[in-house]
Amino acid sequence: MKENRVKGQGSRVKISTDPPWSPVPGPWPVISKYIATLGFIGYLPYAPGTFGSAIGFLPVIVFKPEDMSLLAVILPLLLLGTITSHNAEKLLGKDSGHIVIDELCGYLISVLFVPKTFSYLFAAFILFRVFDILKPPPIRKIDEMVPGGAGIMLDDVIAGIFANLCLQGWMWFV
Repeated sequence: MKENRVKGQGSRVKISTDPPWSPVPGPWPVISKYIATLGFIGYLPYAPGTFGSAIGFLPVIVFKPEDMSLLAVILPLLLLGTITSHNAEKLLGKDSGHIVIDELCGYLISVLFVPKTFSYLFAAFILFRVFDILKPPPIRKIDEMVPGGAGIMLDDVIAGIFANLCLQGWMWFV
């Protein structure tokens, strides 16, 4: 934990510059890492991000949830992902490829307010992966500018929004 002394207070009063969700002793760092990597998914030897997205694709294709239900999952997942990926990053390194909770959240955003047919859901999957891998502007800039868990999650949120906008445009013109 970085600390700054308050001027005139000597070393007795210290102000932490770390966010409130910084790792604490105990099991929390290990739990954060487990959640942020979606268990073993983040440790798959090939394309863990694609498999992280697939973890979202499979239940959506099977259960075809309503959009409000998806929002009820996405919002807490975004918060949980921000906190756990921030802590996991301290253990695994900056924006580690093992952290895949952001791919799950990004994919779920890409399928909001689109028909839950196989073709739309699969198109969302492909579009999301393309935007996530290529990181066109402003995704790459945000990825570079925003540190920690917020940056890890935000670039995938925007990739999901881009994929969703493509699908919305397709629905509008077809």
